[in-house]
Amino acid sequence: MRTTIKNSGLKAVINHKGAELISFTSKDNIEYIWEGNSEFWGKHSPVLFPIVGTLKNNQFIYKNNTYHLPRHGFARDLDFQLIDSKESQAVFSLKANEETIEVYPFHFELQIWYTLKKSKLTIAYKIINQEEVTMPFSIGAHPAFALPKAFENYSLVFEHPEVLKSYQLENDLLSDVTVSHEMNANKLPLTYPLFEKDALIFKKLNSKKITIIENEIPLLRVQFDDFPYLGIWTKNNAPFICIEPWLGYSDTVHSTGNISEKEGIQFVEPKQTFACSFSLEIL
Repeated sequence: MRTTIKNSGLKAVINHKGAELISFTSKDNIEYIWEGNSEFWGKHSPVLFPIVGTLKNNQFIYKNNTYHLPRHGFARDLDFQLIDSKESQAVFSLKANEETIEVYPFHFELQIWYTLKKSKLTIAYKIINQEEVTMPFSIGAHPAFALPKAFENYSLVFEHPEVLKSYQLENDLLSDVTVSHEMNANKLPLTYPLFEKDALIFKKLNSKKITIIENEIPLLRVQFDDFPYLGIWTKNNAPFICIEPWLGYSDTVHSTGNISEKEGIQFVEPKQTFACSFSLEIL
């Protein structure tokens, strides 16, 4: 099933599987979300929960028990319920069940709120802890933006000056190796060799806004005030770029496996709600 929301200038389509944004178009019908061609990558904008990235040996330890989770968790593969819908807003919910508790031993509700206002789509997450204990989790976004012209026509403009230093992956785990990236003022020109070692992973940035530009023309801005970490990724020769706000990242090569000690892990207190959001703005 799919749900469509719209306002006078924008339209967004969300697939109930994974509560995944699969289309975001302007009033002149320009599509900003990657089409999901499986020849390159068969997703559009998956939600990463309850982990971001990869666990060492695809497992974690909690209270001396071992649990197994695939890369990026399970939310992107499960059906969400539409719990509220208006013309310009839709709210989706995923609740723990027997299958999720086997791999992530917590009773939770994950709500995802899609809201259109003027030229902006806001995507808000609410992680509700229904347990009597503190719940560890990570959550992240993975939107892929369509780049219909030659990849080198595009650049990413950061809100503030940056000394860009990304962490490299080693067997899908975060290594100690960092790579510095040259900027032209606040601008990072896109080239495929940037991603020859997989995603660019940033633990610290000054910027909370990144703008995609095409030959100096601004197209779309991602704003991620609530997210301390960021991934940027594409595949070789693929006509898209992912700008991924994260609350968490892959295990490091030094990980103990204990989820409570995991770098970047977040916590929500018993019977409490953790909320965060980011936005996409067509320029």
